[in-house]
Amino acid sequence: MDIKTHKDDLPSGLNLGNEIAIDTEAMGLEPKRDPLTLVQISTGNNDCHIVQLDRKNYSAKNLVSVLEDEKIQKIFHFARFDVAVLKHFLKANTKNIYCTKIASKIARTYTDKHGLKDLVKEIIGVDMSKQMQSSDWGSEKLSDKQLRYAASDVIYLHKIKIELNKILLREKRMNLLEQCLKFINTRVELDLSDYKYDIFSH
Repeated sequence: MDIKTHKDDLPSGLNLGNEIAIDTEAMGLEPKRDPLTLVQISTGNNDCHIVQLDRKNYSAKNLVSVLEDEKIQKIFHFARFDVAVLKHFLKANTKNIYCTKIASKIARTYTDKHGLKDLVKEIIGVDMSKQMQSSDWGSEKLSDKQLRYAASDVIYLHKIKIELNKILLREKRMNLLEQCLKFINTRVELDLSDYKYDIFSH
């Protein structure tokens, strides 16, 4: 695995192609409370660029430019959280979103296991370790184990997307996924406005 670390932002002129996998690490799971610390990006070639953000001055212009580029598809797992935390801290309006968690829930109705670990095990055949998931991502010096864990959250997403799309096409559910993906930014706006529950419920 080729892991490259960057302080504060992506390097200028970095060509990531037109489809990237993205994940974030934060100090918790509340987008408006828990600081965003890392952003991981993979081009799908067993590589990972890890940006360790400056929490005193969230300014990552190159990264934001990539997030807002409509020509680049961003593959997330549970985009609802990642897009929200990126919007809250970096003021990024992420465009052209694909979410493997939503895709899995629409495609894999034969199971209720839609976590990344479950998808990687079924589709890739790799049993991911989640040992570092709850480690201190705010540390100035990250361990090699933390960096490898962070990278593992993105390096498989391209392949997972391909395999989920095969099921969605076979079961004629791709249009449903596309409609759900369009709603993600609206769901994020609702979350950041503290509408935490289903507004469509009674």
